[in-house]
Amino acid sequence: MTADQWVAVVARAAAVVAAFLVLPLLVGQTEHKVMAHMQGRLGPMYAGGFHGWAQLVADGVKFVQKEDVLPAAADRGVYRLAPAVALVPYLVALSAIPLSATWVAADLDSGLLFVLAASAVGVLGTLMAGWSSANKYALLGAMRSAAQLLAYELPIVLAAASVAMLAGTLSLTGIAEAWRWWWLVALAPAAFVFLLGGLAELQRPPFDMPLADSELVAGPYTEYTGLRFALFLLAEYAGIVVFSALAAVLFLGGWRGPFDEVLGPAWMLLKTFAVAFAVIWVRVSWPRLREDQLQRVAWLVLVPLALAQLAVCGVLVVAR
Repeated sequence: MTADQWVAVVARAAAVVAAFLVLPLLVGQTEHKVMAHMQGRLGPMYAGGFHGWAQLVADGVKFVQKEDVLPAAADRGVYRLAPAVALVPYLVALSAIPLSATWVAADLDSGLLFVLAASAVGVLGTLMAGWSSANKYALLGAMRSAAQLLAYELPIVLAAASVAMLAGTLSLTGIAEAWRWWWLVALAPAAFVFLLGGLAELQRPPFDMPLADSELVAGPYTEYTGLRFALFLLAEYAGIVVFSALAAVLFLGGWRGPFDEVLGPAWMLLKTFAVAFAVIWVRVSWPRLREDQLQRVAWLVLVPLALAQLAVCGVLVVAR
């Protein structure tokens, strides 16, 4: 590789890392404020001045200062590695999601499969945390995470396959360029399946049974403190960013919009935060499901709906 190519690679990597560090924090701050307004409560308003904007930074400083407790019976190596396994796959997945036709760190021919595979690895961090903590509540939470992943990964893949079938490519850049306005109607069932499946894979309410505080304290994260616990929180918000950005590309056209030659990245970020807002809205609006209800929704509702959507897309492709 030439010097210019190395500079381009380093610049792209730095841009992805910067986005990975900033966007989850923005989503986290947005969640705190949106939940506060939806539930009619102010929340912390003094940190940083206007509207408590620096509260998340203050919370981060607090986590850094807390003691890192290691349970006596824990599997030390797995216990320490789990937060990184939960967080890093989302960084890898983010590198393949295009911000515009030219702003993408890794424009892969099979980018859709790459992002789905990389983001699914993050759940292994939760399994490692629950198993290695030597805590019965953490282990039960990890087992629930495993069952949830197995149930909801299939409808997510089927919903994404419907979009790839219409676009005729697995490239995320190609999917965004092939997007048409009538996909909003034709792919509405797939978007519904993808949204619910993503919430379940991220263990977000109402699918947060692995972390149910009333049953399992904090599930797989019960024994974690300090910075390691903060990394799990960061992984959750990073997962929301990756899931929202992928949904924006698949179902909303990504950077497509008026004057997208100039405003393409702005359109992409706007659509990503719109999906993230929907994720927050669902959390505020719906109570937690039971474990049996979660499995019933996956196998009796989402999988048949995703298969029907796949069949409809097949007919549309043949007819076109």
